[in-house]
Amino acid sequence: MQDALIALKDSLTGELHWDELHQMMYATDASVYRKIPLAVAYPKNALDLKLLVAFALDHKTSLTPRTAGTSLAGQCVGEGIIVDTSRYMNKILELDLKERRVRVQPGVIRDELNDYLRPHGLFFGPNTSTSSRCMIGGMVGNNSSGTTSIRYGVTRDKVIALKTVLSDGGEYVFQELGPEEVAIKMNTDGLEGRLYSGIHQLLSPVQVREEIRQEFPNPQIHRRNTGYAIDKLIDSNLFETQGRNLNLCELLCGSEGTLSLTTEITLQLDPLAPDRVRMIAAHYNSLELALKDVQLAMNHPLHTCELMDDVILDCTKGNTLYQGMRAFVQGNPKAILMLELKADTDKEADRLAGALEKDLIQSASAYHLATLKDETIDHALELRKAGLGLLGNLIGDKKAVACIEDTAVTLEDLPAFIGEFTQLMDHYGQKAVYYAHAGAGELHLRPILNLKKQKDVGLFSEITLEVAKLTKKYRGSFSGEHGDGIVRSSMIPLMIGDKNYEVLRQIKQLFDPNGIFNPGKIIDPWPMDLALRYTPERKEPQIKTLMNFDPEGGLLRLAEKCNGSGDCRKTAQASGMMCPSYRATLDEKDTTRARANVLREVLTGLEEDKLLASNELHEAMQLCLGCKACLTECPSTVDVASARSEFLYQYQQEKGYRLKDRLIAYSSRVNRIGSKWPSLVNFLYGNELFSGMIKRVAGMAPERTLPFLSKPSFDQWYKRSSNNHQGEGQLVILIVDEFSNYLDAHVAKDALKLLVGLGYCVQVMYMDSARALISKGFLEQAKIQVDMNIAELSPHLQEETPILGLEPSAILGFRDEYKRLATDRGQALRLADQVFLIEEFLVDQFQKGKIKSDQFTQTPQLVKIHVHCHQKSLSNQKVTFDLLNIPINYKPTLIPSGCCGMAGSFGFEKENYAISMTIAEHKLLPSVRKLEPNTLIAANGTSCRHQIKDGAGVEALHPVSILVNALI
Repeated sequence: MQDALIALKDSLTGELHWDELHQMMYATDASVYRKIPLAVAYPKNALDLKLLVAFALDHKTSLTPRTAGTSLAGQCVGEGIIVDTSRYMNKILELDLKERRVRVQPGVIRDELNDYLRPHGLFFGPNTSTSSRCMIGGMVGNNSSGTTSIRYGVTRDKVIALKTVLSDGGEYVFQELGPEEVAIKMNTDGLEGRLYSGIHQLLSPVQVREEIRQEFPNPQIHRRNTGYAIDKLIDSNLFETQGRNLNLCELLCGSEGTLSLTTEITLQLDPLAPDRVRMIAAHYNSLELALKDVQLAMNHPLHTCELMDDVILDCTKGNTLYQGMRAFVQGNPKAILMLELKADTDKEADRLAGALEKDLIQSASAYHLATLKDETIDHALELRKAGLGLLGNLIGDKKAVACIEDTAVTLEDLPAFIGEFTQLMDHYGQKAVYYAHAGAGELHLRPILNLKKQKDVGLFSEITLEVAKLTKKYRGSFSGEHGDGIVRSSMIPLMIGDKNYEVLRQIKQLFDPNGIFNPGKIIDPWPMDLALRYTPERKEPQIKTLMNFDPEGGLLRLAEKCNGSGDCRKTAQASGMMCPSYRATLDEKDTTRARANVLREVLTGLEEDKLLASNELHEAMQLCLGCKACLTECPSTVDVASARSEFLYQYQQEKGYRLKDRLIAYSSRVNRIGSKWPSLVNFLYGNELFSGMIKRVAGMAPERTLPFLSKPSFDQWYKRSSNNHQGEGQLVILIVDEFSNYLDAHVAKDALKLLVGLGYCVQVMYMDSARALISKGFLEQAKIQVDMNIAELSPHLQEETPILGLEPSAILGFRDEYKRLATDRGQALRLADQVFLIEEFLVDQFQKGKIKSDQFTQTPQLVKIHVHCHQKSLSNQKVTFDLLNIPINYKPTLIPSGCCGMAGSFGFEKENYAISMTIAEHKLLPSVRKLEPNTLIAANGTSCRHQIKDGAGVEALHPVSILVNALI
């Protein structure tokens, strides 16, 4: 096989990998399943897919198609070759405005497609909670629905044509055909002819069609993905006189890649929805009361009808990113219905909302009705979207398990179904999670189970079977939108009957006689209780770490928090900043998910004394910038940045430390020595010959400029001129970190002048924050420094004196890594509560009326703001915006930039330079180059300012430097 894989790799235009790293990365999707694949392919075109089909046939292996890998039922795991079309087959090929159609490759992201279509007044309607990264190919394979299905239908309703590669290696187009065209197809030679004639033969008998109508889910349920959609085919004019034209795309949609590989997709588009939006967020004291109002609400022209229960709402309470989005929530509702209406005018939108509100008041089921507009609607929907990921953030081994979360019934049956479902859950001692698309009759119902325990694995199977029986009783769909996959495929015979299942089996045989396409799903399924991520009753590895991972239950459980939802697969077009390196490379390896997956695989698969000395893990962690976005933008808050520091420490303990890493880790000591002769050092740094030699020794990119030392350093200046720098007001501690002291003394001077000018008594303290040591994995040395800093600050903790810092990466470490490194964790927790960015403190003082706008100039000034990654993740960027709004006529705006790409030493390093600049060029540097004349650029990170200077030739200023110049 090794030789065969090498030959295949050489023949492909795209890529093929079968190393352990790729096997680890692709062993799981967003489900509870795990299978180690033979290889991972990144095809570039249809020819590559044909070669893969030929290889699978010749070598009796399989092909599992995958795009974003967010499938919840195990559709994207397999033992053969994973065929990932997301990397290269991601082009928008053609837009037909007249017909409102678009032709795309399978790797096009749903939200990015709609960004492309928006200027043309069109959009693709199905809208999943993963729309920022899910791809059209996956949506077709899964027949995805989403929040808007009650208005715009499901993916199957929008697919006009599919170009596919079938099991004979041929490329075929499936589209709408009239009876005469079907007759021609049936009489052609080859696989295509056999397909059409075989399907005609299978479905022609009246008794077969009657059996389908009797046993398949109620056709009133538009979210129904049980097996193959033969219940749609029998309504065509091939079998019914008044039927529609036959389109086998209806069969392929929802087939989960078990019948073909898709190369192109033609979609029917809709005109953009009206832009005047209102949402009624109806609050209920019980789930039953909420469900009672669903039918009433659906009598109104809703665009969405979503439900969140108190479990989801409680999850959002503890997540920094979603804290501010909960303002509309009143009291402690057991459930909230989110009912969205749209119109062309505000007047009409208000009328629609008023009519709905009137009916809900008359119903008297809700205890509070909140009418939302503008960004508050976005906040509400974002909370709902975050639900699946947040559920993965439950502390401990018990998780909300996706097995019965895809049931759909008619609206008339919904209250009774939920009533029986609740009784069933009570019988099993389960508190279920209720979350999803109430207007479509679908609720995502998840039991809380520990699949590391054999008893709960038994319950996993037993509960799934019992709920399947209950769903069948109501003639519902057991697979509403998340598909059958591994978890539900074994229930298909129960849901549609053995006779109909035999028809599905023959359909599979027609398309894929050798079983090469995604085996184990829908037909001849793998057992649902095997191939789980966690081996039940496994011996838990004992992992010794220097950092404290107790809040997560240890380093392994930190990795296990990742449920595979793929929020980290954000491209440059997406908002936020996670993961910066993935945005540059579009390589799965560079996602938080991949890093967590590889970490989990390593920790559970290798010798315990060398768990973290893994070359595969090193490769996965190599391009992590430590931006900390995974702490907030990942719904499961998988802190990969801290895991990376621990990994680097243990890896280097085993493998040794490189000179370049030592130089960076001890950079504050180097700068302290250099500060004695700053003119000489700066001459060497600025001289092309000497700086080139320094960069080569330090492993730095030749294109980078070296940061000059301040002349004098802040501590040297302060010793000579400190007598007049203390005010008489409230005492504050100003931490002058290693960056502000040796590289940016002017910033520390400006901060001191600003605080004194505003009337504060300032005590200056010099501290090496240990940031460079932590980032390079020198944790023993960092721990010593952390303990020293905490000891020095301890007297001020008792007095509750505000402790302020300037450099986000330095001072916010006091709130983050110090809690993991400190010997006295209690003191570290107290310090975390008492430490502030200077922006946070000043804005708080302004809001309390202790600082006033009339202390500053009224001269107009435009300011553009780029905020450091750690501030975005561990604080918020609004405080900097608010700070620069204090002068009355200052007009600050936030640049919608992610990470600047510098990340401390990352952007200096030779091997990272190109990626660093690619990240910066996504949004930051183009925005800086477009600055209007006399506009100031604010950036509070020293590395951010360096990146802006290197990349755009613009001097960025720390916000305190801007504000001090505005003091009257």
